Amino acid sequence: MNKNGLWNMLKKQLMFGQAKDGEKPKLTKYHYFLFVFVLGVSFMLVSQLLSSPEKTGKNQAVQTAITSQTGKSSQKTAPVFKASKDSSAKNTIDDYEREYENQLKEILETIIGVEDVSIVVNVDATSLKVFEKNKTKKNTTTEETDKQGGKRSVTDQTSEEEIVMIRNGDQETPVAVQTKKPDIRGVLVVAQGVDNVQIKKTIIDAVTRVLDVPSYRVAVAPKKIKEDS
Repeated sequence: MNKNGLWNMLKKQLMFGQAKDGEKPKLTKYHYFLFVFVLGVSFMLVSQLLSSPEKTGKNQAVQTAITSQTGKSSQKTAPVFKASKDSSAKNTIDDYEREYENQLKEILETIIGVEDVSIVVNVDATSLKVFEKNKTKKNTTTEETDKQGGKRSVTDQTSEEEIVMIRNGDQETPVAVQTKKPDIRGVLVVAQGVDNVQIKKTIIDAVTRVLDVPSYRVAVAPKKIKEDS
């Protein structure tokens, strides 16, 4: 049915019937019901047309806000456990020896009467890492009875250790609780002015205290003075 046919039908129904000559049109209950129905449908259509653009705008705004917040969150998100990169980490024996030598040279040259210091430090190995461990101890007691009716108890004690691991991406890494510096095997100090007994003793005391090594591991020798040519 086209629009013209629908309109003609509604018009015919709302004409209240053809009134006779000299009579007014009569309104029945059917006419009242049809009038209220048409009025209600019209009100719903108008309300829907007016509210659709507003709702569409709000939905787009909400969607844009959610997209914006999601983008910000993704930028701020970072792995819980991130791999640490320590640029000053020392991985070789030479790194430790060079560090000790530079520190001692700098401090010993400030001592009165000491000049032109050269130092050699010999370390045992690289640093030692101590890892966190879960320790478990078990005690098992067994009672035995021999043929004569005597009883004895046998206790068996066992212990287990397991290194604590944490997940770092797709890998698991052990938890380090302490890093120990390598042991020092020997120190040689060659400098001008150490032929003085008191200055030599001062240097030995300084090295043994700073590096925590016994005095028999520290050797101090005078340096040859260069002659002007």
